[in-house]
Amino acid sequence: MSSSPAPDIGTQVRDQQSTIKMVAFDLVTRVAEAIRLSQDHLMAQQHPDGYWIGELTVDSTLICDLVLFMHWRGEVDFSMQSRCVKHLLDRQLPDGGWNIYVGGPSEVNASVKAYFALKLAGFTPDEPMMKKAYRNIIRLGGIPRMNTYAKLYLALLGQFSWKHLPIIPVEIILLPNWLYFNIYEMSSWSRAMLIPLAIINHFKPTRLPPPEKHLHELFPYGTEHSDFSLKPDPRLFSWRNFFLGWDTVLKLVDKLPAKPFRTIALQRAEKWMLERIGKGSDGLGAIFPGMLNSYIALKSFGYNDDDPIVQKQLHEFFRLVVDDKEKDDLRMQPCLSPIWDTAITAVALAESGIPADHPKLRKACDWILSKEVRIKGDWHIKNPHPEASGWAFEFNNDYYPDVDDTAKVLLALRLIKAEDDDAKKKVVERATKWLISFQCKDGGWAAFDKDVTKHWLEDVPFADHNAILDPTCSDITAKVLEALGKLGYPRSHKVIQRGITMLKRTQDADGPWFGRWGVNYIYGTFQAFRGLAAFSYDMNEDWVVRGRDWLESCQNPDGGWGETCASYDDPALKGKGPSTASQTAWAIMGLLASTNDPHRPTIRRGIEYLVSTQNPDGSWTEDLVTGTGFPKVFYLRYDMYRNNWPLLALAEYRKLRARFP
Repeated sequence: MSSSPAPDIGTQVRDQQSTIKMVAFDLVTRVAEAIRLSQDHLMAQQHPDGYWIGELTVDSTLICDLVLFMHWRGEVDFSMQSRCVKHLLDRQLPDGGWNIYVGGPSEVNASVKAYFALKLAGFTPDEPMMKKAYRNIIRLGGIPRMNTYAKLYLALLGQFSWKHLPIIPVEIILLPNWLYFNIYEMSSWSRAMLIPLAIINHFKPTRLPPPEKHLHELFPYGTEHSDFSLKPDPRLFSWRNFFLGWDTVLKLVDKLPAKPFRTIALQRAEKWMLERIGKGSDGLGAIFPGMLNSYIALKSFGYNDDDPIVQKQLHEFFRLVVDDKEKDDLRMQPCLSPIWDTAITAVALAESGIPADHPKLRKACDWILSKEVRIKGDWHIKNPHPEASGWAFEFNNDYYPDVDDTAKVLLALRLIKAEDDDAKKKVVERATKWLISFQCKDGGWAAFDKDVTKHWLEDVPFADHNAILDPTCSDITAKVLEALGKLGYPRSHKVIQRGITMLKRTQDADGPWFGRWGVNYIYGTFQAFRGLAAFSYDMNEDWVVRGRDWLESCQNPDGGWGETCASYDDPALKGKGPSTASQTAWAIMGLLASTNDPHRPTIRRGIEYLVSTQNPDGSWTEDLVTGTGFPKVFYLRYDMYRNNWPLLALAEYRKLRARFP
């Protein structure tokens, strides 16, 4: 019986090459279909006015604050409160606590706030879920381990003594702008919180709940009447001890019957606050804490709820509530994100093949142009650039346009057409000059202000929210570089050279870059590569290759990338975590920028992950948190990230495949 001859080596190689080509062709086809589905999905989500907006999902603390606020105000919407209770009970962890990001451990501030909200809503300490929460909170150190801002909200309801809180003297509003310390040496979001808090600190408008709702049990046994003031540094000479010394002095002054500058300081603070609540802004800073604190401050001044300015604050505050009937869940957003979401989505659609003059993109372009900020807000104190421009994050926030949103908007405007393209060109020129003017002394760019980097301020007693400064960061610097490069600025330009030098200096020794505004090293590294690629930088230099190798080393067995928020607490967790659509897209785009090779196995496997995990409706599912508010303190899940970033990654992969088939 004869057997057929074995194929020769040449035939085997040709068969193998044919198989590879078929697989590659299949992937290209699948990518094209994934892009089409994603385009259809995103186009259908556009608002009739031209913008896109997704929900900003955060931890349970804002819902807790909503319950505390209703009880402080003395007007409890019991239907809303019951929905808040369900939200909290649904998110209680097996150990009894609450966390600040999905998959994270119990956190003391979130757990105490949730326990208090449940108690205010009628739960008693002997109920099973409250017993579990109590044990967990005591294990975490109880109320004394909370940060200053969380304790302040407890003080408003009489559950923590004002005398143990660091004083926030309202007189800081009087410090001249040329002084080494003044309110403009703090981050914009800190100002929006602190000026109302300084007013609150003066009036101390405490509203006591009934005795059975107090929190005596959350102080470690036998410590309730101890001194819970901030403890000094063991070193005698330190900034912390310097500020704690001044805190003691200011508290003594605060007890004096005559405070010569207090009245004028309160008037100045009130005026400052009213200007930023007024026309052109969706509440103070257009952010949750600014709105909440300023409402309490206004009530402390004696404003009635029927006053138009108070009505506006309440309207904008409750506008942040998300009543999800489908999931039977009530949530609270920290702010709204239409500019950011619209810019990223417009870039993704345009890069994926939607014509620049498509009616939907034209509408998006005109809506974006209508939102350019044309007043000199807080930024002008540190950056006296002659002409106002830029974009904020929210619908209306004229005092606080920011660098990050403006860079992303410029990346979008270069790809989409307006009804009046000549007018658009003038806006782009004006906004680009405004953006460049924010370059800081170290060559980088920060989020809202210029050179707000005095590190000694981090030891100010009320600065334990890890965000009193607005330092430059690699991710924003790289995004500005990307925008300038794609707008035609040469690499030889001094501004560009300083920016690239800053990126070199801030790279970690093992290759990646820290991500300030996205989780975390994957985000920072992808942005760094895109900033460099915009100037055709030599990606074979050792420091760039080191970053690329690190990024590839983080790929998960399923082909995707993921990183947990825990990497902010423990750098050993850099680039480690379950795969997500947004972080996989970032990694792919980072590798495409750093290698210019769409056939690289890691890229191909990443693309496979995206196309294989796409839902039939063109979306992706992503429950994990990939956005950052304040590292270690506050995180965000941008609902649009799971859809617009993957589309952009697939589009850029397809473009590069077309160049290198």
